[in-house]
Amino acid sequence: MKTLSVILLGIVLCVSCKDKAKEEEAARQANLEQEKQAIKAVIENETKSFFARDYNAWKSNYAQTDYAFQAWSNDDGTFDSNVGWADINKQINKYIAANPEPVSSHPIVERKNMIFKFYDDDVAYLTWDQFNSDKTEKNFHHSKEVRLLEKIGGQWKIVCVSAFWDYRHPIPASRLPMIQKIANENKGKI
Repeated sequence: MKTLSVILLGIVLCVSCKDKAKEEEAARQANLEQEKQAIKAVIENETKSFFARDYNAWKSNYAQTDYAFQAWSNDDGTFDSNVGWADINKQINKYIAANPEPVSSHPIVERKNMIFKFYDDDVAYLTWDQFNSDKTEKNFHHSKEVRLLEKIGGQWKIVCVSAFWDYRHPIPASRLPMIQKIANENKGKI
């Protein structure tokens, strides 16, 4: 009888440990999903604020540090970059001041295939495919996007932006749904 009681106690403990582990994993996954949603909100707000020409809202999404970085390709084959918040601040503030009308050059921006990598609780790396419409929403350009975000004061902030656009192969809006389903984008040459 004593042996049976010890065995039953052991089984109860094992089951309760498994249940606790499942609960902890579920809580961890829920927290991870909340962090992903918070990061997506920062990325979306940065884009929306930029096109609205709301400079203060735009800059609130950035880590204002000397290691902040932006780089993107241009349609003529060149690239632009800004290193450090002072450089980013100067360049974007100047751009928004020179182009104050809240008119988006890309009224539709769709993000697909978003991949997250968390390095700890305060650093996240993301990649995705982005489809950026022209002003008339008749054609889209495909871009590969990279972001590094850091949690500063409890808030996710963008530290690094890299955007590589395929300007040579516009995608007609009618083909966009089909192209979005293709796992390997083939650099927009479909």
